[in-house]
Amino acid sequence: MKVLLLNGSPHVHGCTATALEEMIRVFEEEGMETELIQVGNKSIRGCVSCGSCEEKGKCVFDDLVNETAPKFEAADGLVVGSPVYYGSPNGTILSFMDRLFYSTSFSKHLKVGASVVSCRRGGNTASFDVLNKYFTISQMPVASSNYWNQVHGFSAEDVKKDLEGLQTMRNLARNMAFMIRAFADAKEKYGVPAMERGAFTSFPDGK
Repeated sequence: MKVLLLNGSPHVHGCTATALEEMIRVFEEEGMETELIQVGNKSIRGCVSCGSCEEKGKCVFDDLVNETAPKFEAADGLVVGSPVYYGSPNGTILSFMDRLFYSTSFSKHLKVGASVVSCRRGGNTASFDVLNKYFTISQMPVASSNYWNQVHGFSAEDVKKDLEGLQTMRNLARNMAFMIRAFADAKEKYGVPAMERGAFTSFPDGK
């Protein structure tokens, strides 16, 4: 079982990284393989809606997005962490997630997703909501904890003092590990739910 973690912060050892590292410790205790990918300090441009990924099977911009795609496909779970910028996730991680999810055609059905946000004071729940929507549009069950998945602080040292936030991260990792194992067992026992396709509501003529 493998969990892929994305750090959307430009700071390799900052607040978001501290939260993700707390989760990694628990994942390893639970016997989960982990890989952390640093996204926030990379130059990631946004999707330009060119449609090339439908033909090429990958994004036309050959960068970290395409490097991460096969790792995402092989993973059983995905954790996305981001700092809060102006009440929203980091623009770099949003561009990365837009392209990663849109350009990949493999099924994400029943991969477990979790989002983690760090902030000094506010904007956390709004950012949390934005990140979770990547999962819920992709049939990915969302892991939760005993509180919203967030830590507070202006520095990594501040976050280490946020005992409730770190506790939330540990509980989140335990819940996520459980879900990953439970879904794996259920797939073997019951198979996966049938998915309907074909209906596409659109009103081009305004009716």
